[in-house]
Amino acid sequence: MNSENQSAELPEVKVSVRSLVEFILRSGDLNQSRGGWAEREAMQAGSRIHRKIQKSRGSGYRAEVALKHSVSYENFILTVEGRADGVYEDGRYKEKRGTVVEEIKGVYADPEKFEEPVPVHLAQAKCYACILAMQQELEEIHVCMTYVNLETERERRFFSDHSLDELKEWFTKLLDDYSRWVEFRVHWEQTRNLSMQGLEFPFAYRKGQRELVVDVYRTILREKQLFVQAPTGIGKTMSTVFPSVRALGEKKADKIFYLTAKTITRSVAQEAFRTLADRGLRIKALTITAKEKICVCGEPECTPERCSRAKGHFDRVNDALYEMITTREDFGREAVEAQAQKWNVCPYELQLDLADFADAVICDYNYVFDPNARLKRFFGETAPKGEYIFLIDEAHNLVERGREMFSAGLYESAFLSTRKMIRALRRNLDKKRDEDLYRMTGRLDRILKKCVQTMEIWKENCNGCRELPQLGDFPIQLLSLTGVLEDLLGEMDEGEDRKHLLEFYFAVAGFGYVLELFDENYLIYNRLTKGGDFFVKLLCVNPATNLQNCLDKGRTAVFYSATMLPVRYYQKLLTSKEDNYAVYIDSPFDVSRRFLAIGTDVSSRYTRRTHDEFVKLAAYIQLVAEKKRGNYLVFFPSYQMMQEVADIYLNDFANPENPFEADADPGERVECLIQNPSMDEREREEFLEHFQQEREGTLIGFCVLGGIFSEGIDLKGDTLIGVLVVGTGLPQIGDERELLRSYYDRMGMNGFDYAYRFPGMNKVLQAAGRVIRTTEDRGVILLLDERFAYREYREQFPREWADARKITLRNAAAQIQAFWNGESML
Repeated sequence: MNSENQSAELPEVKVSVRSLVEFILRSGDLNQSRGGWAEREAMQAGSRIHRKIQKSRGSGYRAEVALKHSVSYENFILTVEGRADGVYEDGRYKEKRGTVVEEIKGVYADPEKFEEPVPVHLAQAKCYACILAMQQELEEIHVCMTYVNLETERERRFFSDHSLDELKEWFTKLLDDYSRWVEFRVHWEQTRNLSMQGLEFPFAYRKGQRELVVDVYRTILREKQLFVQAPTGIGKTMSTVFPSVRALGEKKADKIFYLTAKTITRSVAQEAFRTLADRGLRIKALTITAKEKICVCGEPECTPERCSRAKGHFDRVNDALYEMITTREDFGREAVEAQAQKWNVCPYELQLDLADFADAVICDYNYVFDPNARLKRFFGETAPKGEYIFLIDEAHNLVERGREMFSAGLYESAFLSTRKMIRALRRNLDKKRDEDLYRMTGRLDRILKKCVQTMEIWKENCNGCRELPQLGDFPIQLLSLTGVLEDLLGEMDEGEDRKHLLEFYFAVAGFGYVLELFDENYLIYNRLTKGGDFFVKLLCVNPATNLQNCLDKGRTAVFYSATMLPVRYYQKLLTSKEDNYAVYIDSPFDVSRRFLAIGTDVSSRYTRRTHDEFVKLAAYIQLVAEKKRGNYLVFFPSYQMMQEVADIYLNDFANPENPFEADADPGERVECLIQNPSMDEREREEFLEHFQQEREGTLIGFCVLGGIFSEGIDLKGDTLIGVLVVGTGLPQIGDERELLRSYYDRMGMNGFDYAYRFPGMNKVLQAAGRVIRTTEDRGVILLLDERFAYREYREQFPREWADARKITLRNAAAQIQAFWNGESML
């Protein structure tokens, strides 16, 4: 290699110092019970400690020193860059003379117990020292690794002395080891980009599809964010994937993240990339499978004691990774599992490493947004901004998911049970022999007692549910608690007590993290549960700012859904930017091929949920089924209502001559399926398989609105010819919904719309969208609630629903029959 010999013709590949050392120098066991929590490094708390220490160093000390070094290889330029926490250059720093490079790490553990620096931390500091020494032509330089406790601010420093020759030899080997990975990446990108020459959209454009492709491409070029309301069946997946792939090939972006809320929609994205691959595209698309599903242990136990693959995982994983990226383009689940088995490594961790080398990553929202699950190599607190394209499928789901990700709660019972466990543990300790543990458990007991006392004061003033203006000293108590828990966990052996304590630690640390995010978009409330437990929660009312902070790690985002109405609602809750684009793609389907009507003589209001009302709903089901044999779905606002109407239908309306008898006329048979609230994945698939089977009679599926069958399923043609939606989908009245309503009222918006009507109508639109999936489909959509005829609800209808008619049980039969007969209903 030739340092600083930068040829303008060679592509430049950048890597941060931290990423470099953590990737090349990793070794040993995978142990997430001891490393993960310690490495949390307190995020914003760590940043504050850094700033405080840096300010205390005095004159001659430079903080946050940007350093960069470039090396030319045959086919690329490798640039290593980062920021040294501090450099002391005035000739004397503590025990050392000359230039000292300092690396600061904030930890919850007691620094005095560190016998030596963590190897990757020291390697990071040595990289900075080498770059600085080469730039200033220093013959020798000193490194200071400083560990500081985030609670006590106690420091522990480790010094080491290095000659320039020694550092250059070590640093050169480090870069050479990394260069083979870069060589592959550069060669692969050239291969991928060449395969895109002449690549065309793989299908004939449907109405509105070409415009959507252009809109997405322009959004990527302009580095903006786009909101797309486009009907089901237009081909949104390919319309977003194709222009994103083209942008990738034109070096307008580095990676595509295709984000979904449900497993079933991930398969649609996989198929889109396969379709392009069948037309000549060379692309590596990775689908990330959840740890619980891909873990070889059944239940994830990521410790060398519980999993043989965790033992020495990091000694083998780079070889497994390199072989896979250089020999395969299929990064699907089966391929990952086979490679992980061959090399005896964790399949979940292997697929996370594959994400670095994949062109497209298909994954759940969590891997980008959730603080507890996000891919920290891309979206962590210290990760650099990347040229990423975010394609956010079924984006209407991200509002509630976002609120959940950025909220946190604590139960008093968790504090009480932990304190009981700690006191029992302490009684069994020998005060002299187990001096450290005895001291730590005593301190932990005292802090837990203070936390419980604070909760007891809140509980006295809590009547059901109560909003709190602030938390007083509770955050300080939690910070102290986190530090002691860190120390104690580091000393405890594996077992049920440690497992309990670790779960409690994660709950407290998660609450502490959300506290750092707390702003005007949050509420604090406490309440007593039905079981008598006391609960305090930080509720993220509007997740837009937190979501935007994650999206700012990339280049552009495209939010799309068949139910992105009203778009202003989603723009306010999904992004904090004011210059977003929004497009409405009209439906390409002939409205004469579907019958859309509002049943104005029924309602799902709580005051109307009587036996007589349920009989009328069952009569509507029978009326629709009588007019044409086929498959229907009926959606209800609750399991209880669904079951009651299903019972009435089965007992009073389904063929009174017992249509289930084997010798009954096949055309008269009526088969009913009822959604179970605890269905596993296999049972869900079996439920849907019934709709794919050929039959002469009728199949009716009774489902819950907003559940697993009301969106994301694709039943085309005769597999589904009708949907009946009972009720307006309004969420059940509860503490949090009422808090949301009050919050938006205070903000000058219609609180009922934001807390109830908009989320409810989204469920309705999703369920109704199960019927017409292609230009050849025909079907019936009945909206069974008088409120659908009200102006407030009609305003939430998509444009193509302008022809919705009003019906009753008296006149519905003739109109539905006329529709199936192909007669004009004008």
